[in-house]
Amino acid sequence: MVIAVGSDHAGYHLKEHVKAVLEAAGHEIVDVGTGSPDSVDYPAFAEHAARLVSVGEAERAVLACGSGVGVAIVANKVPGVRAVNAHDPSEVEMARRHNDANTVTLSGARLAPDEADAIVERFLRTGFEGGRHARRVSQIAELDGSAVGS
Repeated sequence: MVIAVGSDHAGYHLKEHVKAVLEAAGHEIVDVGTGSPDSVDYPAFAEHAARLVSVGEAERAVLACGSGVGVAIVANKVPGVRAVNAHDPSEVEMARRHNDANTVTLSGARLAPDEADAIVERFLRTGFEGGRHARRVSQIAELDGSAVGS
C-alpha cells in the first residue's frame, strides 16, 4: 500500500517511528516532511499528504503533530479526505468501518510508539463496511465537492 506520512516538529519522532514500522511491513512510504524536530508550521505538511490521498497517489495517510488535531483539521479541508484523530485502535476501526476514513492523525505528545503502532495497524487492516454507511460517505463527498459528478 502507498501511504503518505507527514508531521510537524511535535510529531516528527512519532512519524519517523511509524514510517520505519510501515516500511518494514512492506508499504511504500511517501514522506512529505518535516525532516527534523526543528519548529515548522504543520498546515503545509498535512495538506501535502492529504492531497496525495485526494488525487489517488497515496491510498492512505498518517499524520502527526502535538495533539493530532491541527493536522486533522487541515486534512479534512482537502476534498475527498476523511481524517480521524485517533486515540486508540477501536476508535480508528469505527472510523474505517463506518466513515471510510482514509487518513489517521496521531498525537506526538500523548501517544507512545506502541500505542501509535496499534492504531496504525488497525487503520490499515480494517475495511469499509459500505451499505448504509456508503450513502453517508457519499453525502460527505457532496459537501466537499469530491462526489462523482460534482
